Amino acid sequence: MRRTRLTPEREAELYEAVLDILREVGYDALTMDAVAARTHSSKATLYRQWKGKPELVVSALRHKKPIKLADIDTGSVRGDLLAMVCEADDAQMEQDAALMRGLGHAIHTNADLHRALRELLIEPEMAGMDAMLRRAVDRGEIAADTPALDYVPHMMLGAFLTRPLVEDRNADPSYLIRYIDAVVLPALGL
Repeated sequence: MRRTRLTPEREAELYEAVLDILREVGYDALTMDAVAARTHSSKATLYRQWKGKPELVVSALRHKKPIKLADIDTGSVRGDLLAMVCEADDAQMEQDAALMRGLGHAIHTNADLHRALRELLIEPEMAGMDAMLRRAVDRGEIAADTPALDYVPHMMLGAFLTRPLVEDRNADPSYLIRYIDAVVLPALGL
């Protein structure tokens, strides 16, 4: 069956509704019925556009992302890392934290969601991070044999996820800038 193309505005409206519902009730309680009701669309329309709930949720997450790592190239690894974290304001960081809470348990218990996240969001972003770090190595900023190169994604995600647990505060851009300067760059030998 051929998909009818949604307008970019309609697609954005659907994605925003999906993310709102995800923040409100979490992944497991999010239903295609709820998305259809919230957006005044039919479930058939949703299933024509996306295979199912995992693909719809991950597509909404990908659409919401203001910048793709593959698009960042400031000419320095510090500049690239800062560009990566400075796109969002405090309100956006709070929304992102709510999304992570909404997905937290489901990522580990729902194989279809995990697969969709890996294929549509994580792997492309990891490729962008790898390219960013390779450019830094090619420029001579970072030694090619620096052990921490393999752990930059873990460090960045760790900062975002653990600050709310340790300090009961979201990882806002100013915190992430300090974290990059104090932890990530020294680990890379900078």
